[in-house]
Amino acid sequence: MTTYLVPLIIIGGLTSAGVYLLLERHLTRMLLGLLLIGNAINLLILSVGGPSGNPPVHGRTSDGETTTADPLAQALVLTAIVITMGIAAFVLALTYRSYRINTIEEVSNDPEDTRVSQLSGKEDDDIEERPEPDASRDTDLPDELDALPGFEGSR
Repeated sequence: MTTYLVPLIIIGGLTSAGVYLLLERHLTRMLLGLLLIGNAINLLILSVGGPSGNPPVHGRTSDGETTTADPLAQALVLTAIVITMGIAAFVLALTYRSYRINTIEEVSNDPEDTRVSQLSGKEDDDIEERPEPDASRDTDLPDELDALPGFEGSR
């Protein structure tokens, strides 16, 4: 099997550019990174799929080829294209909603995550204790909120 170096370099370049863009804080750059990685994966599937050949239809030939092309790689690429476009539409919707709500596109640190990470850095003595459950309420009988209204006597 002959391995061509140029498609592998293109796949590596697309993947590295996609990962770089995914690590950015802007949502449109993240979307572009996802699209680049999706295209790199499609090229990888096609290059690994084997050499070209006759169409996988009985009785059809193409320029005197002796082997039949593997249809699995083409089907996987078509499926990957559909999945990539669905993810792109979802990320575009998230970007649009984030921009409409915040009027900024950059993803910032979540204040709650910052607070939790600061708490985890403190010692265990500084963190307040969890309250113990009330043993008198811990029964197998249904609570008032467990049953729907009108069905109290159904049990």
